[in-house]
Parts: sequence; structure tokens; C-alpha cells
Amino acid sequence: MTARVKILGAGSIGNHLAHGSRGQGWAVTICDIDPAALERTKTDIYPTRYGAWDETIRLAAPDAVAGETFDVVIVGTPPDVHMRIAMAELATNPPRVMVIEKPLCTPALEDCRALAAKAAETGTVVLVGYNHCLTPNTVLAEGWLKDGAIGEVLTLDGMVREHWAGIFGAHPWLAGPQDTYLGFTRRGGGALCEHSHGVNIWQHFARVAGAGRVVRVSATLDMVAAGGAEYDRIAQVDMVTETGLVGRVVQDVITDPAIKRLRLQGTEGHIEWEVNAEPGADAATLVTRTGGTRREVLKKTRPDDFRPEIAHV
Repeated sequence: MTARVKILGAGSIGNHLAHGSRGQGWAVTICDIDPAALERTKTDIYPTRYGAWDETIRLAAPDAVAGETFDVVIVGTPPDVHMRIAMAELATNPPRVMVIEKPLCTPALEDCRALAAKAAETGTVVLVGYNHCLTPNTVLAEGWLKDGAIGEVLTLDGMVREHWAGIFGAHPWLAGPQDTYLGFTRRGGGALCEHSHGVNIWQHFARVAGAGRVVRVSATLDMVAAGGAEYDRIAQVDMVTETGLVGRVVQDVITDPAIKRLRLQGTEGHIEWEVNAEPGADAATLVTRTGGTRREVLKKTRPDDFRPEIAHV
């Protein structure tokens, strides 16, 4: 049976996940409250990125499909409305799987417990779109870690430091951060939330290393108020896990060229995990005290960043 997918939000991420879903042969409906956004998807974003518009994709206002049931619902709206939309979907026609784009919510964490309770009540599996946990360089690094290649893990140090010009390049209809949630940390923007892949991949590898969950966090934010926006341009986050593993992540929206990497330091060597290590490629590097260096460069396209996420769904 062909899975039916509803994507709420016709912005950049909605198009990426629509394309990935079509790659699985799924029936895709993209919804947006703004007719101009739907038109932009059909005539600009999708054909520009993927070569041509896919005529099998249905475009609709949310109200037009309110009574329909879908196997998968993807929430690709601004984060300050994620919780409201997700709760409404679970209360009316709960899907088998719901994917909420990162970050899950704003820093206020409003309704997170209510969402977890509602998902448990309905039986819906709720996922958050941290796609880097599933990419080939992550899988490769996980294998080395599980094989004990670097011994006992002593610390993790990561960074997702990337000027947000690239984000606005993918959203040319926005004049700048003040035009969107991106320019407001409290709405789920700024370095802390927009580049939260950094915190997520740190947590992911900490769990793979057997260090457990994060139990203590401290952070320093470099706040900026300019042009009507108010956001953190740098977020430095220090974390401690339940087994006592200590490490940090730095995220920013000012570094150019971007640096996206995580180093896992062990007693017998280290692993370096990198996103966009070179144009069109991620990488993973293993350095051991006795075995030298092994570096794997993994070629990719932009759609490849989302294929493992959709396959996981």
C-alpha cells in the first residue's frame, strides 16, 4: 500500500521532504495557509532544485484536507507554531508517524510534555528532523565507536558554525532575519535553535558511546538586537551526561566558510565527524595510536541529506 503523506509548510524543508517522500513512491500532499507559498513551490523552489515539478504532488490549503487521514504528517512550519499544529493533528486525525522539523519547539519548551502524553495516547510515533544522525558518515563513525577503535571516550567537542547567508539564499523571498522566526531566539531562531544539529549530534554520539543522556547544561549566548530582530549569534553549550562525560558544542550564524564537525576523543585515539568536509561530501576520520589514520570522504548531493531521514520514517 502506498503511504499517504501530508506536509504542513511549503517552505524550504517542506520541499526537501516532499522530494524525499516521492523518492519512496509515497503520495504527497503539501499544505500551506499562504497560496503564494504553494505557487512558489510549484513554479520555483521544487523545479529549480529537482529539475521539474512533480505533477503527482497535491497542493492544498490545510482546511481543504482537514477530514482526511494520512499515514505520515510532517510539520515543516516555523518552530513557534510546531506544538500547536502537532497537537491539533493528534487531536483530530492522528497519523502513524509524525515528523516535526527541528527545533522541536521554542526555548520556552511549551507543551512538550503535553505532546508526549498525546502521542502516547494516540500511538503516534513522533520524530524530530535531526537528519544528520542517519547520514553515512554518522553510520561509519558509529561503527568505529562501537568496535572500541578509540578506547574509552573521554570527551566530545563539536561545532556547527555557519553564516546564515546560505539559509537566506534558500529563502530569497525573505529580506533578512527580521522577516522570519530566524531573527528571534524566543521564536526558535538564532544560533541556539537554528543550528541545533550541533547539540543533537553531540547527544547522539554520547548515547552511542554509552555515556547516557545529558543531565546538566550550561550555556553562554551572544545576543544581538538589530534591525527589529533579537537573536543569539553565538551559542556555547556545555553538557554533562549521566555517566559524567563532559563536553561542549559551539553554534553560530556568523562563521564563513562554515565549520560543521564533532571530535570524539578517546584513550586510544579520536574520531572526527564532518559535514560538508569538502564540496559535495561529508567525511569521517579515525585516528588511532597504533593503526594510523583512516579517512572516508563520502560524496553526496543536497537531496542525499534527507533520503536517510525519509527512509527511517
